[in-house]
Amino acid sequence: MERERWATKIGLILAMAGNAIGLGNFLRFPVQATQNGGGAFMIPYIISFLLIGIPLMWIEWAIGRWGGSRGHGTTPGIFYEIKRNNLLRVLGVFGLWIPLVVVIYYTYIESWTLGYALKFLMGSVPKVVGENFLEPFRNFLVSYKGEGQTFLKPSLYAYIIFVITFLINILILIRGVSGGIEKFVKFAMPLLFLLAIFLVFKVFLLQTEKGSAVEGLNFLWEPDFRALKDPKVWISAAGQVFFTLSLGFGAIITYASYLKRDDDITLSGLTASSLNEFAEVILGGSLAIPAAVAFFGVKEAVEVAKSGAFDLGFVSLPAIFSTIEGGNFLGFAWFFLLFIAGLTSSIALTQPIIAFFEDEFKMERKTAVLISGSIIFLSSQAVIFIKGFLEEMDFWAGTIAVVFFSLVEIVLFTWFFKGDPYEEINRGGIIKMPRLYLFIMKYITPLFLLALLFIWGISAIPQILKESKWTLWVARFYMLCLFLLLTLLVFLAPKVSKRET
Repeated sequence: MERERWATKIGLILAMAGNAIGLGNFLRFPVQATQNGGGAFMIPYIISFLLIGIPLMWIEWAIGRWGGSRGHGTTPGIFYEIKRNNLLRVLGVFGLWIPLVVVIYYTYIESWTLGYALKFLMGSVPKVVGENFLEPFRNFLVSYKGEGQTFLKPSLYAYIIFVITFLINILILIRGVSGGIEKFVKFAMPLLFLLAIFLVFKVFLLQTEKGSAVEGLNFLWEPDFRALKDPKVWISAAGQVFFTLSLGFGAIITYASYLKRDDDITLSGLTASSLNEFAEVILGGSLAIPAAVAFFGVKEAVEVAKSGAFDLGFVSLPAIFSTIEGGNFLGFAWFFLLFIAGLTSSIALTQPIIAFFEDEFKMERKTAVLISGSIIFLSSQAVIFIKGFLEEMDFWAGTIAVVFFSLVEIVLFTWFFKGDPYEEINRGGIIKMPRLYLFIMKYITPLFLLALLFIWGISAIPQILKESKWTLWVARFYMLCLFLLLTLLVFLAPKVSKRET
């Protein structure tokens, strides 16, 4: 059975950009920038982009294209092809486990954006009255996703919207790479950019007695160079680069596996990354924080940002939109923008496990999608109903594991690849990767990643493990069980495939 291919180059670039452009571009980035020195945050951010983002992006594109030409779209098979060692198969399991765990909770958060969009469209959001500006929407969020010490009780509406969101993902994925994913992103990505540009224009017009959106923009980009002395700022910047480019998740490798052997990856990869950076830095940086400054003033906007991305996106901005003319439509546009951004990312995160069943077990597309979807849907119930599952999964899979797996990828490709890594990246390229980047890939980027893991290892991880609540240990045990199940399937796959042939 011949593997699918991308039908057009623009479809590939938009799919790769859609994979990267997600909720983090419009919610996480402005919060991280505000909390870490405003404009000064961009210095470590750009350095991290150059020393981590671009090298890893090219490496993941190259690994994926190389593996796809050998019939593998996921890292267990690709790693084993690079160097035939069963330990590499086990390490390759992270390229299945990370996107699977992340999409389990990501799809649920994505469903909140659709639920809020429809609420604004129907005009059934709280009315803000009096001085307690944010409280109605804080209560609205709590009633939407549920609250409790151990178990959560989301509203029936929230659960129905989650099921609808999940089914939308499945309907796109079941149609295949070119017939489903590519056709969807060709429509979704232009719509996403149009909505974002429209909202930026509307936000720039906001002005109250407390401030204006332009002041908010100035505040966001005004550098506080004292922040550069704080290691936390550098760690946050590097973490944001991983998050925004979807590095270390395995999804880029799977998408790149549907390229032809000599398809360009140098320019295509840079183009997709540039679209993501435009969405994050230019558009994402011009929405949430400027709007908050216009309504609350600089001091209170900083406090809003410190409260986190959820508070900014699902409490502060809805409250702002609900008080201005045409606010219902603006609220709908904001949350529908987030929904599209989330949807392009969630389908990318689901594709690796689907590709694994297709490539290694020779399953039909429909069967692979339904099995993958069943695992995700059933696992999501724990995220929806048990407190702490979401945060625990995000820390171990969406933060620590992506850095570790990126280190594995870069060392394997630059030190153990059978061919010349430089030639592999540049083969068929419209532009050439500067040879300096080969030195960066072999030495600088691995050291950068090791430093990140070391800092997290002595600070964040011990602090997280101190949390002894039983639900958190259940979450950790469940993630371990998923990893062991995937490992079993990885070693079972060659036997099943051989038997079928």
